[in-house]
Amino acid sequence: MKVYTSKYRNHWVSPYVILKAVCFWEKDEDRIYNLKDEADNPYEPWVNILNPICVGLAKVLDFIHPRIEYIKLDRWDTWSFDNTLAEIILPGLRQLKETKQGAPYTDDKDVPEYLRSHMAQPKENEWDTDSLHFMRWDWILAEMIWAFEQKVDDTAEDKFFDHSECEPGRKPWDSESYKKVKYNKKDHAAWQKRKANGFRLFGRYYENLWD
Repeated sequence: MKVYTSKYRNHWVSPYVILKAVCFWEKDEDRIYNLKDEADNPYEPWVNILNPICVGLAKVLDFIHPRIEYIKLDRWDTWSFDNTLAEIILPGLRQLKETKQGAPYTDDKDVPEYLRSHMAQPKENEWDTDSLHFMRWDWILAEMIWAFEQKVDDTAEDKFFDHSECEPGRKPWDSESYKKVKYNKKDHAAWQKRKANGFRLFGRYYENLWD
């Protein structure tokens, strides 16, 4: 797999920005930006002239300097596509958790009791987010990250199988040796349940994975 993507490009230049740069003698910037407040503002006709030029320039630059989005999949990438994607998703989630500047609304049923909205401090205004709003999102992101960490770790399940009583030198799949392997079914089931929930949260909040 090869993936090349560049940052999002924005080629739009506002007419107001151009006027501000050209009209260097104008000390009152509000006079340029707040044209609607003054019907006789001398800069308004220039905005009408410059706007289609700015639109055309942005389209030309978008064409000659587009965002790079190149993805090439090799045949073996889909042999175990869940693992291939996990290797990409995990570092992305880690970076998002470190750089995020906000948090979406989340469902109380997706977090532990102590993080639910009824446990938060009273809000000053009805439209405010509650005191646990960001903590709920941090917890959900942490569960997603944990689940994908387990997915990319090939030895993650080893701790549920005890081979200490197996005879040295015998192959793990030897029938006699295999009978001596101790399997922690209870903890393994709990581990699997938590991992599955992390993947469920990833799907549920997929469209909320923004910075």
